[in-house]
Amino acid sequence: MTSPDDALPAGRPTVDAAVEAPWDPAAFRARVQRALDDFLTEQADRLAPLGADAERLLAEARDGVGGGKRLRAAFCYWGYHAVAPHPSPAEEQALVRACASLELLHASALVHDDLMDASDTRRGRAATHRGFAAEHRAHAWPGNPEQYGAAAAILLGDLLLAWADELLRRCGLPWERVAAALEVFDACRSEVITGQFLDVSVQARGRADVDAAMTVLRYKSAKYSVERPLHIGAALAGATPGQLAELGAFGLPLGEAFQLRDDLLGVFGDPASTGKPAGDDLVEGKRTVLVALALDTAPPEAAAELDAALGTPLDAAGVDRLRAIIDASGAHAQVEGAITALAERAEAALDRADVDHRARGVLRDLAAATTHRAV
Repeated sequence: MTSPDDALPAGRPTVDAAVEAPWDPAAFRARVQRALDDFLTEQADRLAPLGADAERLLAEARDGVGGGKRLRAAFCYWGYHAVAPHPSPAEEQALVRACASLELLHASALVHDDLMDASDTRRGRAATHRGFAAEHRAHAWPGNPEQYGAAAAILLGDLLLAWADELLRRCGLPWERVAAALEVFDACRSEVITGQFLDVSVQARGRADVDAAMTVLRYKSAKYSVERPLHIGAALAGATPGQLAELGAFGLPLGEAFQLRDDLLGVFGDPASTGKPAGDDLVEGKRTVLVALALDTAPPEAAAELDAALGTPLDAAGVDRLRAIIDASGAHAQVEGAITALAERAEAALDRADVDHRARGVLRDLAAATTHRAV
């Protein structure tokens, strides 16, 4: 679930450009951040009687929801505007709060994901479990620092997950539409948590064919990154089943393309952009679609070398060697081809969808931004 913090695109001018200004993604991110800050301030006031330890947990929560592309919030926002393009000012404010709830869900998933993957960093800073373990050691507290860090990460992830539900429920939109969105939100959470367990199980077995890797990709990331945020936004706008289906036909292949790009970044990405060490997915031993394809197509000796090295400490030369095997196998090119095909399928579905013209333009640009990140 790691991705660089590149800017979201501004919407293309439309036939109503004289009336409707192009979308300002930086301003949108700032609005989402304000909604998150206000909500966390409310929670801090509520938890103040618990003292300094609660303050430390809140501080880590603030760090965890700071920055980022706000990709899921953006798809939620434009899922709403695709169906109901002219909300009142009050509805618009409530919508931004609903969009912010997805960023709490995402932060929860990242905290838990980093713990399960034993990751050291997240967005250039210590992962939550590492930070709390370091604090334990710095104070020379009795007990196991790693266990303390793991406990803190589990509890913070759970708290962020609970807050995501609370913020969506209390966003301020009419309850009948919030209730419809919560049904999608429930499905989203079940999918991503179960998809995460599928991923953990694949890693434990130390093998995954392409079909298994694609199932993990679809349910752990693709649906919850694009399709479900679109559905939540549309449900908040009062979408019909047909409108939800049309947005899903766009969102699912786009989400798959997004995660395939993320898999490439996990192997070939620049640490300055990803906030992760070079080749981090290889060191963690992730059995992604990229790796599964390479193991299927590389010569037997090279495939055995790649398989044996996954999940082991790797220096720069070791990472470069595995990258070379993956490249030579053709897996890198195959994944690039799949990204292109999925993006084209998504764009064709968006062209067919009965959605607002301005929303269509911004969604098209969002699709380009999510699939054309540099490796």
